[in-house]
Amino acid sequence: MTTSNDIWYDYLSTPIGKLLLAADAQGLREVWFETGKHQTTPDPAWKHDPAQLAFARKQLEEYFAGTRTTFDLPLHPIGTPFQVAVWHALAKIPYGTTISYGDMAKRIGQPQAVRAVGAANGRNPLPIVLPCHRVIGADGSLTGFGGGLPTKRYLLAMEDQIARGDLFGVALGRS
Repeated sequence: MTTSNDIWYDYLSTPIGKLLLAADAQGLREVWFETGKHQTTPDPAWKHDPAQLAFARKQLEEYFAGTRTTFDLPLHPIGTPFQVAVWHALAKIPYGTTISYGDMAKRIGQPQAVRAVGAANGRNPLPIVLPCHRVIGADGSLTGFGGGLPTKRYLLAMEDQIARGDLFGVALGRS
């Protein structure tokens, strides 16, 4: 029996490691990295049900195959109104591009909230789908990322190569 409070999970193997996906009846709620600073295990109340996550798994597989540059998924991230505003702005960053935290703050109409934008990025429950990896330091440096900087570097390089039509792939350089 399914209830409106059910949360389902499944795993997805990717070039950046295994991802844990979680969804409820309203949409995809969370994407967790196998490694990095924000790793998790499924809550004991969650139900393992690959069929309930097939919609997200398919689009993420297409993204990693280089055939999808935007996501069209029902999403249900849980956060404060400010966090949700930042996450909505993340969804509008074009594939293969980067912007600074300052630019993000301006996009949400709060140019002085650069640090708060960084904190909201750090709490993004849907990395990759809401592409916080595309947000970088004002000086162009790669800054924190829940999946680790090598993963951020990989995602940006992969998107850059796909956007340029380079089909030879990207090696995951661990440093």
